[in-house]
Amino acid sequence: MSLVRQSIPVARPVLDRAEADAAGRAILSGWVTQGPEVHSFEREFAAAVGAPHACAVSNCTTALHLALRAAGVGPGDEVVTVSHSFIASANAVRYCGATPVFVDIDPATFNMDASRVDAAVRPRTRAILAVHQLGMPCDMAKLVEIARRRYLPLIEDAACAAGSEILWNGRWEPIGKPHGDAACFSFHPRKVITTGDGGMITTRHEDWDTQFRLWRQHGMSIPDTVRHHASSVTFEEYPTLGYNYRMTDIQAAVGREQLKRLAGIVARRRELANRYRERLAGRLPQVVLPHEPEWARSNWQSFCVRLPRPVDQRAVMQAMLERGISTRRGVMCAHQEAAYASEPWHCGDRGPVSCVCGPRRCRALAHSEQATREGLILPLFTQMTDVDQDEVVDALAAALSLCAV
Repeated sequence: MSLVRQSIPVARPVLDRAEADAAGRAILSGWVTQGPEVHSFEREFAAAVGAPHACAVSNCTTALHLALRAAGVGPGDEVVTVSHSFIASANAVRYCGATPVFVDIDPATFNMDASRVDAAVRPRTRAILAVHQLGMPCDMAKLVEIARRRYLPLIEDAACAAGSEILWNGRWEPIGKPHGDAACFSFHPRKVITTGDGGMITTRHEDWDTQFRLWRQHGMSIPDTVRHHASSVTFEEYPTLGYNYRMTDIQAAVGREQLKRLAGIVARRRELANRYRERLAGRLPQVVLPHEPEWARSNWQSFCVRLPRPVDQRAVMQAMLERGISTRRGVMCAHQEAAYASEPWHCGDRGPVSCVCGPRRCRALAHSEQATREGLILPLFTQMTDVDQDEVVDALAAALSLCAV
């Protein structure tokens, strides 16, 4: 395989001297694991999204695991969620010993179709796990109503959604407030703000937050910071099974600087998304543009278009790559991956058995599968210039012309 120079990457984090100095501050302090920087980052993140509690963890997958565990999800339970998401969403359900029940997406937003959730809830359902896909908020008004009516915890996979907002009771409110029971964020470099890797759980439940803090550090009864400042010898205890899900102070120090940039990053990404809309609508009307409902403000973590049928997605991506333009396919479907040929799952329309449509095709998840086949994520990052965007549009136009069937 020959290497192609990527002149325009699909994403690029916003990092400079401020983050380097912050990391250096933590390193030179002598306290580099979970400590005072983590505590400050949690407090500042909670304030930024209006959450009563925020707990920093090692990544969003561990955040989802802990949130589901706090919701009481365990072996033999079911969790209603979507297959159309990064595989971590389904995997976190399996970590609890539960079975994911996949419902199809709304093809306009790529998010869980709330109208399908009620039918997927059955006696073994323990929670609903909704995904704010690519930063586009879910229809939380409908999902919260369903969750409360069915007495189910609602967990938000907000991995991509830092800085996104929804119109809630007449006011714009941040994703992460939270509007369900807990919201889980990622700080991977592909996200709008990054700590290299890392995650955050926000919740409105004080008892859940207490459990998160216990579980993330092996179930240790006394945090390192408390023991370090104690005036007498203190022995910790381990009253429950826990995990090593901690964030380091080096990461948190970087995160604090990133959080200061969040509003500006989102504003710029929204400008770029609008410019993409203008250029693509005028140049390539056959390409379906992403839909933002009137009650949602996306942070545009990714800008995913739909290619016209029957264009070959891989061929388009390869043609763009050969021009130096990096892209990504549409969001994956977990049920189509080899791991879920042996892991238990079923679709919300088919009852408590595995889907009989085949290991990689499910009639009940047709919109999800189509979005994976036809989706194309275009480069979008804060430092992107008008010239960069025009080059991407030119490359897409040339690729579509070349790959037309």
